[in-house]
Amino acid sequence: MPLIRTIQIDPETRLGVWSIEEPESFFRERVNISPDIHHPHKRLQHLAGRYLLVTLFPEFPLEKIKVSESRKPLLLCDSFHFSISHCGDHVAAIVSTKAAVGIDIEEVKDKIERVSHKFLSPDERDFIDPRHSLPHKTICWSAKEAMFKWYGLGSVDFKENLVLQPFVYQTTGFITANFVKPDSNTRLYLQYIMENGLCLAWTHPV
Repeated sequence: MPLIRTIQIDPETRLGVWSIEEPESFFRERVNISPDIHHPHKRLQHLAGRYLLVTLFPEFPLEKIKVSESRKPLLLCDSFHFSISHCGDHVAAIVSTKAAVGIDIEEVKDKIERVSHKFLSPDERDFIDPRHSLPHKTICWSAKEAMFKWYGLGSVDFKENLVLQPFVYQTTGFITANFVKPDSNTRLYLQYIMENGLCLAWTHPV
């Protein structure tokens, strides 16, 4: 079944992960949008993400989605807060009627190791488990991506503005983090799941 995971976080917040096995026509028949995207796979990801939103909340008003100057999709009416992430043939989404949310899905790949110095501070590098360095760093990257999407206004330094508190490597867990900028100094709580070579991380209202 394409919908491989759903989590009811609370009465107002749900997330889901979809494995894209269907052709583009499947989503076009069910999602009444025409994305101006030329790359076939990116267009398929886009349609699958929109379809996942209405799978989680059937009343979600897809036709009212706008794209902000920072390229974040949103609803100006704030009836739903949402975040979408794509990775290969997977798409993840989180939707809440309460407040801002953020989600990210990532494959565990060597490129994370190569760029980790760009997004991990010295304090964060110190708590990385050397026995599980790549997956631990992937969780950190995915968590920071979820924080970035929660913020939604762009212009974020992943090393300076997104600060993770130490956490022990596990395949599922919780992370406490601080989003630190002059316009927003916020404590965030994240959850993550590492499964089948994929990392899913999200933050939601508490």
